[in-house]
Amino acid sequence: MDGIDVAVVDIGERIEVVATITVPYPPEVREAILSVSNSMAHTATIARLNFLLGELFAEALGSTGVPLDTIELVGSHGQTIFHDGDPVEFLGRKIASTMQIGEAAVIAERTGIETIADFRPSDIAAGGKGAPLAPMLDYKLFRHPELSRIALNIGGIANITVIPANAKPDAVVAFDTGPGNMLMDAVAPPFDRDGERARGLRVNAALLERLLADPYYQRAPPKTSGREQYGDEFVRRTNIDIATATELTARTIALAIGRYPETREVIVSGGGAHNGYLMQRIRALVNARVTTSAEFGVGVDTKEAILFAVLAYETFHRRAGNLPSATGARKPMILGKVSRGTSSRSEA
Repeated sequence: MDGIDVAVVDIGERIEVVATITVPYPPEVREAILSVSNSMAHTATIARLNFLLGELFAEALGSTGVPLDTIELVGSHGQTIFHDGDPVEFLGRKIASTMQIGEAAVIAERTGIETIADFRPSDIAAGGKGAPLAPMLDYKLFRHPELSRIALNIGGIANITVIPANAKPDAVVAFDTGPGNMLMDAVAPPFDRDGERARGLRVNAALLERLLADPYYQRAPPKTSGREQYGDEFVRRTNIDIATATELTARTIALAIGRYPETREVIVSGGGAHNGYLMQRIRALVNARVTTSAEFGVGVDTKEAILFAVLAYETFHRRAGNLPSATGARKPMILGKVSRGTSSRSEA
């Protein structure tokens, strides 16, 4: 929820990054997003934020320096304000649900470019959890004929994609490991730069062991987590400190990776890759070489933006973008909803 990540990419035989930029949210916008995320909120506020974010996303794309008339397609994930991939009882039905805002019709109208957005609901409609969607890109980027690899993304939530050596797509496994930056940022706002505060404090061992006993960490995938599990209520209920939050993040990541002892390389992306102390703890806990996606030409802050460009490209060509082995969906699904731009092309 810190800002808008934009990646302009050429997609063909290879995925080549043309330009990237991150545009921070104005503080009042970030505060407004947090106020409607997994909370009681007025429908008018959500509707207005939906259209405001569409405007901001379009402006962010215009800030890359790439002429808009050279861009053929936009893929927009949107800003998640609620995600519950596990069905719950609701008005007599079992319902799973998700909501991302950032109106795609506004992006298409302001830029003139066909825009594909709202990727997660199709997977949920097919019985999946709507996440993670990164495995499609991880598979394309990191599959190796001889090495088993795990792609680890440390965003608000941490998630892994397990890619066995020479794997076919249906052999890929992916799931959320638990907290990522969300918990650390909440107890040391806006963030603990390089893990300096956590490094100098003592971990509350009793609290850590109690938190690690959560059955989620032992549950078999597919599974997802989010602000619903690790948001403000969690912080208030546990009174967790930054050292313990950092260790919980590192330990739950290591627990998940430890399920796959054949792993030889762990490739890290996301904002957590900048936290030197967190990376140090992961390296100490994991029996594999730990590196970052930058080694493979993919910036740690831009992989997810690249992902939704790739997913939009797959949708444009009417190809599935989810991996059922990762999300739990009954079948591969074409993802997203299309808003036509005034200069939409017939090819992409």
